[in-house]
Amino acid sequence: MLLCLGVLPAACAAPPAMPATGPAAAACAPGAGAPMTAFELFFGRSIRGAGEVSDSAWQDFLARVVTPNLPNGYTVFDGVGAWLDPVTGKTLHERTNVLLAVLPNGPAGAAAIARVRQSYQTESHQMLVGMTVMPVCGAF
Repeated sequence: MLLCLGVLPAACAAPPAMPATGPAAAACAPGAGAPMTAFELFFGRSIRGAGEVSDSAWQDFLARVVTPNLPNGYTVFDGVGAWLDPVTGKTLHERTNVLLAVLPNGPAGAAAIARVRQSYQTESHQMLVGMTVMPVCGAF
């Protein structure tokens, strides 16, 4: 598993393309689907010094950026994120949306995820969008 939660954001700027063969492929039992990649993205809603991304702005982002890049679907969960502010030393909490997308292995899915992350970072003035990437077996 690749964990990209802000420790080395530059190293995690674009998700890797997961190979169609290897451990994930060998682990797919008959009837359990095909090797795929699960991307979990963490969208913080706080904007430093400017409040937070509104519900309507979030829905607009989903419609305008996420759905066109992930036309076969995704799931969004509401959450609360926490992190340690390196300047103040205090734990900060913020509304967070977690997006889960399971995509066929290959560069097209990885590129779509990179576009979604970059768009949110730019539009919402975020330092990063956290991400985990896991090889899975899936069927849709």
